[in-house]
Amino acid sequence: MIPTRRTPTLRTGTATFTRRARIRSALADESGAATAEYAIATLAAVGLAGLLVTILRGDEVRGMLAELVRRALSAG
Repeated sequence: MIPTRRTPTLRTGTATFTRRARIRSALADESGAATAEYAIATLAAVGLAGLLVTILRGDEVRGMLAELVRRALSAG
């Protein structure tokens, strides 16, 4: 007779049951999900701001912005 592998029975108070219950509970808990989403959005915004600062520091862009302001002030 070939021995078969049996699934352990889950009885209250056993180590297997409590370990599985804790894992299920931890996976179902979404209490920090919104905080993580805000953190990711903040990091993306900071990255975009850094990119814009790098672009706007260039002489060519600075010249275009100065010319735009000069035209706007002289039009009035």
